[in-house]
Amino acid sequence: MQVDSPGPGPRRRARGAQPSAPATGGRAAARKSRKPPKRRGLRILAYTTAGLVLVTGGTFGYLYEKLNGNIKHSALFAGTSGDAGHETPDAFGRTPINIMVIGSDQRDNAADCAIGGDCGPGANADVEMVLHVSADRSNATVMSIPRDLETQLPGCTDTQNHTSMKPHRDMINSTLDYGPGCTVAAVHQLTGIPIDHFMMVDFTGVVQMSDAVGGVPVCVDNNVYDPYSHLKLKKGNHTLQGMAALEFVRTRHGFGDGSDLGRTVSQHMFLSSMVRQLKSAGTLTNPAAVLSLANAATKALTVDNGLSGITNLVGLANDLNKVPANRITMTTMQNEPDNVKGEDGRVLVAPAAKNLFSAITNDVALTTGTGDKSSAAASATSTADPNAPSPTPAPATSSAPPAAPSGAPKSEIAVHVKNGSGVAGRAGDLATALKAAGYNSATSAANATVTAETSEVTYTAGREADAQEVAASLGLPASAVKPGEGPGITLVIGKDWTSGTTFGSAPAGGSGSGAPAAAPAPVNTQQALSNSDAQTADDSTKCAQVSTQDTVAINGVGMSPIKAYDKSPSVQDSAP
Repeated sequence: MQVDSPGPGPRRRARGAQPSAPATGGRAAARKSRKPPKRRGLRILAYTTAGLVLVTGGTFGYLYEKLNGNIKHSALFAGTSGDAGHETPDAFGRTPINIMVIGSDQRDNAADCAIGGDCGPGANADVEMVLHVSADRSNATVMSIPRDLETQLPGCTDTQNHTSMKPHRDMINSTLDYGPGCTVAAVHQLTGIPIDHFMMVDFTGVVQMSDAVGGVPVCVDNNVYDPYSHLKLKKGNHTLQGMAALEFVRTRHGFGDGSDLGRTVSQHMFLSSMVRQLKSAGTLTNPAAVLSLANAATKALTVDNGLSGITNLVGLANDLNKVPANRITMTTMQNEPDNVKGEDGRVLVAPAAKNLFSAITNDVALTTGTGDKSSAAASATSTADPNAPSPTPAPATSSAPPAAPSGAPKSEIAVHVKNGSGVAGRAGDLATALKAAGYNSATSAANATVTAETSEVTYTAGREADAQEVAASLGLPASAVKPGEGPGITLVIGKDWTSGTTFGSAPAGGSGSGAPAAAPAPVNTQQALSNSDAQTADDSTKCAQVSTQDTVAINGVGMSPIKAYDKSPSVQDSAP
């Protein structure tokens, strides 16, 4: 059986294999040691589907006690310092819920190995989604994190398997090799979003659950054949069950630009259709169907200790079942290509993503009551894009980010970034973010000679406006801009800013300095959804966009999935 062709990223490591430590210039050596995996197939929304099956069901009070025995569980957080963050209650004392939904590519049992691929120990998180349910349970957001994202990873200890890793820079999906709690730690460090629970699902769950709901309706805008995932469908509408559903959510080469990002969009379509199926009349009023769904989901599910047990899952299901489909927003974290030589196919966090992180952290709805994209906060100052339009900006104060000053163009400002936070890799992350925001390519990164309690931007004579511009770009308060001795514009990262590339996005209490977390800036919801392929779960009008590029090959000849369909009449279609 053919399997998905290798994509960029590290080979799944056997547990306990130590990654190369990049802290002392070993990044290049670490890259040389990476080998392409035998298989990179994203194991679908089965992963996420299993999680959302349980959180959209709503009426499982009568489920058989035996289902408790199906569910595996482990600790929520495996980072070597800090925790997974804490929610802020609203005026009525209600708190939102953020769930890390993880799809594991591990194949350590006969059922998973039978599907094909690289069997054995070790795992990568090939699906990572943050599911946010608002405090008032009126809306929800599902944010996909690209599996090919290159970022600074935290130190982790997997107490179950007695392995650990040191902080280093790598692809975020590699964290699962040290347990789901390590993935939670990495996502919290990256986004600043508090994570309350996780759900991890193995990819056989999609086969079982698509069968349990009687199939998932999808649409493709052209004929498609991906010989790697084996998906073959005629243009039009189809109802996918079993392996056909797995093939659809696995296909990377068939949709969009043939990358993992194009696959994420089709997965959102699949998941939205699954949500509509679950909420449709009759699906959840049939006890036999509900039991079949619950049995399939719980067998494929690993959760944190706080969710273990059917009672806890039923409560969670009831919460999300209150959210109408037109107020569930599916979106992808904004990202940009990693242009470093040797990192082809990998991506970095785009500055606009900070708006999306802030919207989730601050429980800001991305839809209105009618399901339209929210514009209630669109005129507010963006936490990541200080140049975003702001018709009614709040006046600057000493505790708020300074207004964009009339300094030199960003392209003429080189920033010397010095890491005094005590967390490895921070200077590189901030320097990369500044250059991505348009600052001069001479922007540099280095370690400070001593640790610093607070972050600041210093400037030499005549360059205060430039320093204010840098502070505004990073969300630093006006009080952080100070005269200095040089060189030029210098950013010193302190212990009050240990994660994220926008000041104030770090998890509360994560600095270790005892300083209170900075007050969050208002969220620009328009920017939060820009370039994110957002859609709501009630949208049944979209078809998956089949790639028109030469993303597949048959007998060594490259061609589009459309042409591959015509060239393969002997291959049976995945579904009628």
